[in-house]
Amino acid sequence: MTQTAQYERFLALHQRPEAFVMPNVWDGLSALILKKAGFSALATSSAALAATLGRRDGRHAVTAAEHLAHAKLLVDVSGLPVNGDFEDGYGQTPDDVAGTVRAAVEAGLAGIGVEDTSGDPSHPIRDFDDAVARVRAAAQAARGRLVLTGRTDNFLHGRNDLDDTIRRLQAFEAVGADVLYSPGVRDLGTIRTVVAALGKPFNLVMGFADPTLTVPKLSEAGVKRISVGGAMERYALAAFLKSAREMKDRGAFTFVREMAPMKEVREAFV
Repeated sequence: MTQTAQYERFLALHQRPEAFVMPNVWDGLSALILKKAGFSALATSSAALAATLGRRDGRHAVTAAEHLAHAKLLVDVSGLPVNGDFEDGYGQTPDDVAGTVRAAVEAGLAGIGVEDTSGDPSHPIRDFDDAVARVRAAAQAARGRLVLTGRTDNFLHGRNDLDDTIRRLQAFEAVGADVLYSPGVRDLGTIRTVVAALGKPFNLVMGFADPTLTVPKLSEAGVKRISVGGAMERYALAAFLKSAREMKDRGAFTFVREMAPMKEVREAFV
């Protein structure tokens, strides 16, 4: 499928009445398993990708080239639309961010996210005008070619200012973002407030939200896209750690009873 067709397919998912789930994957097999399970689109996770490379998550723990190659792998093995979690756009300037967007198009991605983080611990969220300028440049490069997500990380950095969060999302929408996203929006009441303030689809990440929420509840609240960030990779890691501790601490191997049947693993490749 061409990149244009993937973009159109991905965009159409955001235009459905109900929310859709876009799980974040971290390697080829996880992508194939989720394709086999029937998901319509996938996303990268910068945190999960960094972990697979033995690196701690953080600004640019993974290079733009590494992330692009990873995302292209997911596109190639799954054949599904893939959204790239591309942190701050991998650029010091708005023009640099636009260059990253163009590279994502070349890699075959269907969507890309650009957030307002700075990488400066003393000032982790970019100033408003700077953040908006970067999303504007990304939108100009993405228009008609990628679904662009404008993201503010206020809540992830202790800036629990809902008014400023909405102001940023509205500004990202005004300059051309197709989807809006603010990880850390947790409860249904706040979700409804944010969605009501926007005219474009809102992405909710369940890794930071109330885990009792369901797809029907979120659809009713107006959410259009649901992701999970690094949660599935960490869930898999929990099982890995459990098996390692059993071997080391008890000298036992009962975990092998809970392995995925080889038949199911092989079927993911069909």
